[in-house]
Amino acid sequence: MTSTTNAEIARADGDLRIALLLGIANWFLFLDHIPHNFVSALTMRNFGYSGATDLFVFIGGYAVTLIYAQMTLERGFLVAATRIFKRVWQLYAAYIVLFVIYVELISYVAARTAAPEIISEFNITGFIDHPVRTLIYGLFLQAKPLNLDVLQLIIALMAFQPIVVFGLLYVPNATLLASVTLYAAARVLDWNLTSYPYGAWYLNPFCWQLLFVMGGWLALIGTRYAPAIRAMQAIPALRATALLYLLFALTIVSSNEIPALAQMMPSGLSDMLLQNDREDVAPHRILHFLTLTFLFTWLVPRDWGYLRSYALQPVIKCGEEWLAVFCAGVFLSFAAHLILITGPYSLTRQVAVSFAGIAAMTAVAYYVSWSKQQDNKSPVGAHS
Repeated sequence: MTSTTNAEIARADGDLRIALLLGIANWFLFLDHIPHNFVSALTMRNFGYSGATDLFVFIGGYAVTLIYAQMTLERGFLVAATRIFKRVWQLYAAYIVLFVIYVELISYVAARTAAPEIISEFNITGFIDHPVRTLIYGLFLQAKPLNLDVLQLIIALMAFQPIVVFGLLYVPNATLLASVTLYAAARVLDWNLTSYPYGAWYLNPFCWQLLFVMGGWLALIGTRYAPAIRAMQAIPALRATALLYLLFALTIVSSNEIPALAQMMPSGLSDMLLQNDREDVAPHRILHFLTLTFLFTWLVPRDWGYLRSYALQPVIKCGEEWLAVFCAGVFLSFAAHLILITGPYSLTRQVAVSFAGIAAMTAVAYYVSWSKQQDNKSPVGAHS
């Protein structure tokens, strides 16, 4: 069992597609977090049910499971569990710092620019009315500031990662089945975590955990089924069916923005498929994402030559340093939004702030990578 799993981890490790997709998810999340931004029309959410959040959670589950499963096999479960909780603490610390500074900055900007609607738009009204209470709830991840929901979700999912890693290593299919069962129960019984001052989490962790676990399952077990998956991908009828489903999803999503297209849809179909599909990650949304994965892995194999091209290195680097890039993206999206609402509304400004933000995120990724390299240099190497 251990030797087989070690071999599978070795085959999965070093896949540049993981960093590529994490980088793309970070860039798309940044663009999606800028309200009324034309450039965000190019992101995943505009072409189907799933979006950058789905990609971020799934690939995040793949990456962290791969890392800590290997650590479990090499150094033991206890060591891996403590390393996971160390990462959870780092994520939590990043969340708290972002939450406090984020709220203070938005309040300050709203007062200075005489634009109080920003407070409501970024969902921090409770902080103005009850600052201490809101901060306390924020410490318990129960506040709901806009654009921090993804990091909030990742913290919750990572907290249970030791159990997930152990299960995926020794009873992978049973662990996946348990995840599916929890997902179904949460949807049927309406389970979610409460938020302050009202409502529940934007991203229900009891439901979104399924994508996270599926990513981990694919990382550890996917290679066993790789021949079967490749055989399925070689069937033209299956590829055509997958493509038709993606086109159907594109039509449904587009009908929400194009009245003429909406009139051609059966009554209530668009509302049924689009209503509240993000909070509880609806089944058709998961199916859409898996369909994308099916076609992506067929079109972009692991040994795809362009993965090492210079053109893709910036986005891959952003994927390798995903936490720092994500945190930077939260602030940059707010800064971009501020620039757009305090100046003339133009396409040029939207494009400029979007590309400037992506450039800044890339610079952060390269700096963090360089800084790690300096920290890893030995004293002897530093003086040689």
